[in-house]
Amino acid sequence: MTNQITMEQTPLNSLDRCDRCGAQAYVRAILVSGGELLFCSHHAKEYAEGLKPVAAVIQDESQKLADQSAK
Repeated sequence: MTNQITMEQTPLNSLDRCDRCGAQAYVRAILVSGGELLFCSHHAKEYAEGLKPVAAVIQDESQKLADQSAK
């Protein structure tokens, strides 16, 4: 028998805040250890390389920023 992790990704919204600075979060990193971190687009880019080895899933919704500026 194998253990399988099922992760449901819910869309980020304006109540989700960056764990680093408190701005609106556009990136969720679900960690292999079971926790999660939320980041604004700026801090997600800053910590991207460090997150790759410890994240099971990185949910990036930063495209929402470009969509908002195009309106």
